[in-house]
Amino acid sequence: MTENAAEPGPETENRPTARRPWPVLVSGIALAVAVVAALVTGITWAVAASNGNAAYAAERDDALQAGTQAIINFNTLDFRDVQPGLDLWERSSTGPLHEDVVRGRQQYADSITQAKTVTKAEVLSAGLTELNDRAGKARMIAVVKVTVTPEGQQPAEKRSRYQAELTREGQDWKLSVLGPVAVG
Repeated sequence: MTENAAEPGPETENRPTARRPWPVLVSGIALAVAVVAALVTGITWAVAASNGNAAYAAERDDALQAGTQAIINFNTLDFRDVQPGLDLWERSSTGPLHEDVVRGRQQYADSITQAKTVTKAEVLSAGLTELNDRAGKARMIAVVKVTVTPEGQQPAEKRSRYQAELTREGQDWKLSVLGPVAVG
């Protein structure tokens, strides 16, 4: 019995050699998994960038930016020089809103001049609620701070919420509807 215990058997001879490949094998598997993950990530990114998602996101950003600026344009006027502000209203609008601006231009000019106020708008928050880039239509909401300064008086701030519809004309987004959102 003591002789058999001292003799190396097939199990003791293979043990040291069987343990050596495991670290190499594990490292190889980890490397293969990393390479496959990198390839899948790269392919997914390339497909996402080329399948229109990037174009849709750019269109969304363009519509939001144009709508935000148009809302600022419609809420910023100076009674001392009304015509450039009304010109901006016309350039920022389309459809029924544009028709209303053109039709009522003189009445708007008279009202603003008689009120003797300067208004300056700042959009505090805005977002698109809907975008149909194929049809060239979008809807948005915005919270606007308007600073109203009557001639010879201190400015006062007013906050309003607006909903707007935008229509794309060529490459440009313009307001086609603008109205207040009731609070409460």
